[in-house]
This record gives sequence, C-alpha cells and structure tokens, in this order.
Amino acid sequence: MNLTGGIVTFVLYWWLFFFMALPFGAEPPEIVEKGHAPSAPEKPRIWIKAGVATVLAALATWGTAEFIDSGLVTLRPKPSDF
Repeated sequence: MNLTGGIVTFVLYWWLFFFMALPFGAEPPEIVEKGHAPSAPEKPRIWIKAGVATVLAALATWGTAEFIDSGLVTLRPKPSDF
C-alpha cells in the first residue's frame, strides 16, 4: 500500500470508529436547560472517543496494509492477462 492509500484508509477507518464510539457513555442531563436539546449528552468526552478512534484506526490501517502487502489479494492484473 502506498502513502496515499494508507492515508485514505486511515481517514475512512477513523471516521468509522469515531461514529461508532460516539454513543458510548452519552447520558442526557436530568434537568434540561432552556435552549438545549434534551438528547444532548452532559459530558460527551469527545477527546477520549477521538483517541480511541485514532488507536483503532491505526491498528485497522496497519492490518489492512499487511493484508494487501502480503500478496493474498491484489488489484493489479496478471501479466498473462494482456
């Protein structure tokens, strides 16, 4: 996998894991103030969720790169196909 493919893969995995992590630990406040959404979490802990998403995306990108570089799967045509 080249650098561009690695960056694109990492970004896609990061967003996937970030959106998967958002609902965890999200508890709405008991008393909702005027002007606030009743479903908005009291303590969203976005930085922790972003950190978890970063670690998981790095591991998934590494695994994907190892799988592609292993030669088990390729997107390039065989020379005999020409």
